[in-house]
This record gives sequence, C-alpha cells and structure tokens, in this order.
Amino acid sequence: MENLKLIALDDEDLAIFSAHLQDAVVKTVDMGFLPRLQRFAMVLNRFDWDQQVCANETVRRRTGLHFERVRDVKCRNMEEARRTGVLNLLAVTFIPGETPSGFVLLTFSGGAEVRLEVECIEAGMRDLGPAWGCTHAPRHPVPEEVPEPKGTAA
Repeated sequence: MENLKLIALDDEDLAIFSAHLQDAVVKTVDMGFLPRLQRFAMVLNRFDWDQQVCANETVRRRTGLHFERVRDVKCRNMEEARRTGVLNLLAVTFIPGETPSGFVLLTFSGGAEVRLEVECIEAGMRDLGPAWGCTHAPRHPVPEEVPEPKGTAA
C-alpha cells in the first residue's frame, strides 16, 4: 500500500482520520502546540489496519498529524501519560461550536484527552516513511451479548 496523505476540512473527513489512526501510539514528547502559528502537531506510530504482511505479522507506519487554526489546547486525565510518556489514540472527533468553529477531541486509552479549540477544521495527515512489521495487533474486547428480557410477549 502507498503512503497515506489526507486532508480534513469537515467532521466527515475527521472520521476518516479517526479510522486510520485508531490504536496509533504516540509519545507525549512527540506532541506540541505552536500558539503563534496556531498549529498543533504530533508524530505517531499508526497501526495500518489495511495491510498485513503475513498471518501473524501486521504493520505500523510513522505518521504526522497536524491541525491548523488552533486557538487553544487543553489536556485532561494525562497522569498515566506523564508517568509512561506514551498514549494510545482511540478516536478523533469534532464537537461543533458556533459554525465553523468547535473542538477537535483526541481521545486516548485510560481516559486521557486532548481538546483543541479550532476556528474551523483544517488538518493534514501523512505517512512519513516505510512501514515495519509488528507481531501484536491491537485487540478490543467484544461486549457480551445482552440477553433478551424474559417474559416479553411477541
């Protein structure tokens, strides 16, 4: 597969980013806010869900992600990340404000969040180099099926 190079200008585009970035691993030192440039950027090790080298080897790629027109950045529940220095990205979402502004929410495992206050959605994502193999694919527990209530009439 060729390296990804994507832009996001709306919440639907961010949903595509989120799908590609699910389970990416990022070091806290590889994240930064440049207030004078109104830019937030990070470099992640993205799990490539679309590519598998062989039956028991999957792929990660180094990927850059940046957001423009960022007014402010807030972090929450980052205690574990401060201790380990590593975060596992679960989702990228948009919370609308007064159009076109709002908040981009980066949700990490363990309840950690980074919230970007943005004038509008303007973001880019790009693979930065070759892929490498990894032997452990991320796993997410499947919720148990909820049994149907007994005694309901059809």
